[in-house]
Amino acid sequence: MEEILELYEIQFADLMALLSDQNPLSNEEIQRLELISRSIMQNLGRSGPGLLSISGAPEARTSQTLLPLARKLALLKNDDRKRILKDHNLGSDVPLKNLDRIVSSFAMQMKYDDEFGFKFEGSEMVGDGEFKDLGFAFRELGFCMMELGLCLARVCDKQIGGCELEQSLLQCGTAKGRLIHYHSVADNVAIKEAANQKRGSRGSNVNLRENRRFDVDDNDDGGGDGSSKLWQQWHYDYGVFTVLTTPIFMLSNGSDEQECGSPSGHTYLQVFHPETNSVVMVRASRGSFIVQVGESADVLSRGRLRATLHSVGRPAKMENLSRETFVVFLQPAWSRTFSLADYPVEVEPSCNEETGGARRELNGLTRKILEIVPPLSSRLRDGMTFAEFSKETTKQYYGGRGLQPNR
Repeated sequence: MEEILELYEIQFADLMALLSDQNPLSNEEIQRLELISRSIMQNLGRSGPGLLSISGAPEARTSQTLLPLARKLALLKNDDRKRILKDHNLGSDVPLKNLDRIVSSFAMQMKYDDEFGFKFEGSEMVGDGEFKDLGFAFRELGFCMMELGLCLARVCDKQIGGCELEQSLLQCGTAKGRLIHYHSVADNVAIKEAANQKRGSRGSNVNLRENRRFDVDDNDDGGGDGSSKLWQQWHYDYGVFTVLTTPIFMLSNGSDEQECGSPSGHTYLQVFHPETNSVVMVRASRGSFIVQVGESADVLSRGRLRATLHSVGRPAKMENLSRETFVVFLQPAWSRTFSLADYPVEVEPSCNEETGGARRELNGLTRKILEIVPPLSSRLRDGMTFAEFSKETTKQYYGGRGLQPNR
């Protein structure tokens, strides 16, 4: 049975109140805000899961405009998609010509301005079709999420002492936004059918049966790494914070599609909780934003925050279901140097041998997860810049001898 993690949720208004200099506050209000601050650190810290959610942000409704466009973009013809992405100053960091891809991602680098506000570039709307609001919605939602991450960094800095997290984000001045479509099996069939129609009589048709490789293996009992049940493999983000919208799910039937609820009532984001050696499924309020801790925040906070080991699960036996989300990655400047002098040295997570079939199965999954995730100690050395750390991390995950396939 799946174990559910109901995320600790903070209201946007309370996040703003934690950073306000407004005086005087009643003793009751001061105590309430202090409790919220402690709860934030407990959930993002060493004994917590490494993530929380924020609700009530003013631009949250923009996700209703943006997220449904992810699947539409993913299924467009290459030439049409390339034109639309160019019109809206978007690119991609996955090979969109790969017909076997199970994730499509559309990306933009967003900038703070000189006053550390948020800088809009380009026209607000392009054309008059269904994608006319794409670039504007991308930026509006992205800058909202950048602000949430920056505010949370300030709150954590106040609890830790100093301003390492906030300054690392401001020194960088940019963040990457990604609009992500997690493909259904039916999506890949449609992509290959379209490719076959384009090829016509050239005799190079794609074998549609190859799409079965993306289906869930009914014989996978969870004792392996569970990769057949994943849209995205286990990993740590290596920036400061990752801010995500709660996902939406789309059911497709040919050219028709409609939004639907999560089949299991959770987000299909799953995290490994090192304190309990357990994998938990994340549940968050609809319309809220999820914030995860990255490895840079773990190091910059001198171990007060804990990076989130996570993956994205895939529902079984639902070949027409896709998942849409929007993510903003907040990172330090590439030149930022890491010091490990005050970083606590910890033993890597391990499995304790215990009796009982269920526990042995869990330990087997835990071992598999740890086998494909290179430990931080193997990727980060004292005095490394963030650029060097990023390069080494990417190499160990996806390089020639990397632990994971570069999908």
